[in-house]
Amino acid sequence: MKKIGFLILVLLLSCANPSPSKKNDFITTFEKSNGTETATYFETIAYYKKLANSYPEISIQEIGTTDSGYPLHLVIFSSSKEFDFNKLQQKNSILINNGIHPGESDGIDATMLLLRDIVQNPDKIKRLKNIILAIIPIYNVGGSLNRNSTTRTNQNGPKVYGFRGNARNFDLNRDFIKADTKNAKSFAEIFHKVNPDIFIDNHVSNGADYQYAITHLFTQHNKLGNDLGTFIEQKMRPKIEASLLKKGIIITPYVNVWGSTPKKGFSQFFDSPRYSTGYTTLFNTLGMMIETHMLKPYKQRVEQTYALMETLIDFTLKNGSKIKKLRKNATAKILEKEMYPISYEVDKSTFETFQFKGYESSYINSKVTTGKRLFYNQTKPYTKPVKYYNQFIASTKIKIPKAYILKNGWWRVLERLNNNNIKYTRFKKDTVISVSEQLIKNYKTRKTAYEGHYPHYNTTTITTKKQVQFNKGDVYIPTNQNGIRYMIETLESAATDSFFNWNFFDTILQQKEGYSPYVFEDIAEQFLIENPSVQKALDLKILNDEDFAKNVQAQLNFIYKNSPHYETAHLKLPIYKVF
Repeated sequence: MKKIGFLILVLLLSCANPSPSKKNDFITTFEKSNGTETATYFETIAYYKKLANSYPEISIQEIGTTDSGYPLHLVIFSSSKEFDFNKLQQKNSILINNGIHPGESDGIDATMLLLRDIVQNPDKIKRLKNIILAIIPIYNVGGSLNRNSTTRTNQNGPKVYGFRGNARNFDLNRDFIKADTKNAKSFAEIFHKVNPDIFIDNHVSNGADYQYAITHLFTQHNKLGNDLGTFIEQKMRPKIEASLLKKGIIITPYVNVWGSTPKKGFSQFFDSPRYSTGYTTLFNTLGMMIETHMLKPYKQRVEQTYALMETLIDFTLKNGSKIKKLRKNATAKILEKEMYPISYEVDKSTFETFQFKGYESSYINSKVTTGKRLFYNQTKPYTKPVKYYNQFIASTKIKIPKAYILKNGWWRVLERLNNNNIKYTRFKKDTVISVSEQLIKNYKTRKTAYEGHYPHYNTTTITTKKQVQFNKGDVYIPTNQNGIRYMIETLESAATDSFFNWNFFDTILQQKEGYSPYVFEDIAEQFLIENPSVQKALDLKILNDEDFAKNVQAQLNFIYKNSPHYETAHLKLPIYKVF
């Protein structure tokens, strides 16, 4: 009996504490190579599956698919071994996204190490009882499979890595609002499933050279707005910086400098909703991109990514209840103000000054061209005050409507509303409502392709209050809901990343009917006789506009557009506002 009892005790102890050999089973590619290599896509997924099979606090799930044909995976850490997010809403959740640009692989390796170190330490498991970690191991699967050693020209390691574009050559960190890819649609599913309090997206920077191995890119706080914006700028950012400094890690805001040097100062990066943290902000999540520095050794970059993620977890532990409260009240705070900013500009009248750790730079003769080149002298480090412009002011605001109405038939828009849990109803019968109708007045369009589009910008509209008959099946979208920001940023045509600016409504920009001048001449003559106000407006325009007076086609077109023959759908947005 004593022998049996002893054997049971040994078995229990071996189950409770992973053996050294079991721990050694989880040495990563990064560690085996002494910090010079990164795991492949298949190695990464196999690693997490093995971890989940060995530790009950980890689950790995397939959620949706990607343009590559491979699924998107979600790895979940839950100390309670509960993985149903409907039952975990009281806990603080952190969503970590890796490999959106697979050449920037630091987060892929750092997160593998971080999760392993948590589950192999009973004290850490216990300490994180109120934290749920949700991890996308590699978001850009297609780019990860396209491995090479040359495309990250500026980057110091790893030896082999993935490519920035996905399987269809989309930059996924420009796709969150327009959601042209299967990756983005699957991400939305994961995001709303997790409903994270904190979102971390791991990157590697390009741009200037400086002493820091790591920088932070918190979502722009004025855009985040209200109490959440104040919290991220005045509490979260300083606490994170101070905590890292205690670990011997210096950090700076992302150095948003192109064609210049940091010494002249720089502004905070503005993450509109096309970017990951700009998108997650629309649902009141506190977002941050980690940007390590491309020229620092790969091992150092991974280690500091690990340290920053660990620091963010610690911050969430200490401030979790406050974050929950701020997020819960965020929609009400937006509605209280009645006005909502849809575009911003840097406030150049105000800045903060901090001691920046850079390298002396100069322009020297190029050895490969006939001109000069920028040269950072790493033997001459400096610490000097620089101006940091981190305040943005609203350049355009709109009055928040009670609801938007979307005409039936615009299924691509409706598909994205569905992906983002936007609540709406459909008219059960034809209905007349007083609404604001919108016509596109002006816009400009990019002349070169950008992420599969020729986006518009500087968009303005003419708004008219009208009684409009809506048909059975048209879509009524109330703004008093958690997705209010998503709704405004996509349905307001002048917003930076609106569906209009991303070409979703381009068919309204083209006239479908026209006229033959010789036929319309007789119709126009009779129309002007019956409508003297239009005749008067035509005469006035001819008198005051010399070019118009010489252009008979323009004159006919003026009459046509003021006649009932001109199609009402031209330039009319199929989005109406109810106040």
